[in-house]
Amino acid sequence: MEIVKRVRPPRGLARLLFRLPVHVYRLGLGRIFGTRMMLLHHTGRVSGLPRRTVVEVVERDPGGYVAASGFGPRADWYRNVRANPDVTLQVGGRTVRATARPLPEAEGGEVMARYGRRHPRAARRLSGLMGFAVDGTEADYRELGRQIPFVRFEPGD
Repeated sequence: MEIVKRVRPPRGLARLLFRLPVHVYRLGLGRIFGTRMMLLHHTGRVSGLPRRTVVEVVERDPGGYVAASGFGPRADWYRNVRANPDVTLQVGGRTVRATARPLPEAEGGEVMARYGRRHPRAARRLSGLMGFAVDGTEADYRELGRQIPFVRFEPGD
């Protein structure tokens, strides 16, 4: 696997398209995404204002929901949940309070390898969007998972 390019967050029209799912949730239609996407309610690290971002659920287990910061550690939502880990999630028709916990690199690698097995086409496409060229092997996905930040959202009271 090799890094092809540095991917910057979308701007202009692309940003509007990326933000479209947030508006779908605001209209009360978030259920159409099932449990593959979630609306993350978090707090801005500088402004202290409420923020909303839709992220893909990479993995769901009894410990919570796992998401990857596809734009790396400089993504606003990732930096915000690192600064203020108390969040609220909307997944399917449920709203859950949770705590964000970054995963260690090795665990991120295992999560990405499992994701690659479950969703090979999506994993290959997403890898390309993030600027990585992968050949689809488990070793490639494991290495990719070590290079991008993952967060586990653990449901709380």
